Amino acid sequence: MKKSKKKEIDIEVNETEDTKVEETVEEKEETQIDLNERVEELEKKNEELNDRLIRRLAEFENYKKRTDLEKEELFKYAAQPFIIKTLTVQEDLQRSLSHVDDENIDALKNGLKLVAGKFTQILEEQGVTKIDAMGKEFDHEYHEALLQQPSKDFPANTVINVVETGYMFKDKVLKHAKVVVSQKVEEVSEENNSEEK
Repeated sequence: MKKSKKKEIDIEVNETEDTKVEETVEEKEETQIDLNERVEELEKKNEELNDRLIRRLAEFENYKKRTDLEKEELFKYAAQPFIIKTLTVQEDLQRSLSHVDDENIDALKNGLKLVAGKFTQILEEQGVTKIDAMGKEFDHEYHEALLQQPSKDFPANTVINVVETGYMFKDKVLKHAKVVVSQKVEEVSEENNSEEK
């Protein structure tokens, strides 16, 4: 009786072990299937992300090309509004010149003054202004001295004559005013005395 019980127990143990082995094999197979599905899912996501990345890169390259073209066009035609405004001045000058004769010199002068005023207004609208130099102290930032001239009427280092007008564009000097600067009369006589010795 004891032997048969032992056999029964052995058989039960063997059956339990077989069941466990079968369950383990089934679990491994299910895990392998789950892993395969997961790998496929991740590969799909990876492909989608790569596709999106490639599209974004292409969109960015197109955007870059488009902005470069727009920038190039902007620089190429930046002066267009100013040129359009100045063409009216040129047309006015042409009209004035077409009516020139000896009888209407005063009318021509008045017409030219109007055209010059119109042109000055266009320049001022663009931020271009004349440098007011006459009677001011010489400043190398705004003036270019062509020569010094002795003067009793002005203090030394003062602009006494503007040879060419200077211009500013907003806060930048476009063209320095070419000027004659005063010099004390005493300095001139001292220089002459030293040259005579």
